[in-house]
Amino acid sequence: MARSKREIPHYYLSTQVDLAAALARLRAHNRSIPVQDRVLPAALLLRAVALGLRAIPELNGQWVDDAFRPSDRVHLGVAVSLRGGGLAVPVLRDADTLGLDALMHTLAGAGTRARSGHLRSSEVGGATATVTNLGDLGVDSVIGVIHPPQVALIGLGTVRTRPWVVDDAVVPRPVVDLTLAADHRASDGATGGRLLREIARLLGRPESLVPDVSADVVDPQGANRLGTPPA
Repeated sequence: MARSKREIPHYYLSTQVDLAAALARLRAHNRSIPVQDRVLPAALLLRAVALGLRAIPELNGQWVDDAFRPSDRVHLGVAVSLRGGGLAVPVLRDADTLGLDALMHTLAGAGTRARSGHLRSSEVGGATATVTNLGDLGVDSVIGVIHPPQVALIGLGTVRTRPWVVDDAVVPRPVVDLTLAADHRASDGATGGRLLREIARLLGRPESLVPDVSADVVDPQGANRLGTPPA
């Protein structure tokens, strides 16, 4: 981390995203599957990030030998806090190709192995971008430090019910703070803004994130109650 702050010219961007539609669709999906297989909102957010990086490849890759080398595959590092202190960053290979249920399964397994010190060799190293999520600790936003040789780190805060303007009316909505720390050698603020905008677009129209569900069980107006993980 010290090397990262010394050598990488960081720039930072942030935005807030209304998750009403995405969480309503996730709730409907969870109702259609066994309880033990239910998907946490964290997996939904990771899928949006992975697809966003695929769409904006200028932030997906590594800085090597004074040049940016984009990757045509999205290997998403996920920061996991360890019980004894410190971090492990298991890598979800080809995260953009995993369906939501598969991504949840992969995330849960990697997190368990990281905390027990039994990560597989395929889960260590080679990430093309990293996500850090402190939402379960009630943190509103995360301003992260890039993991060299990557050029981007996406931070996710807690999903919190906030006043939001919808059709000229102020209503309560589940909102998440989304932040980006990026390497100014590889990209600029306009490119970083495109990534945040693409992630927000995917979460606002979650048909590409969550498997098809019956429209009559999706209730965006009630989605503000979904900020906590499903039981």
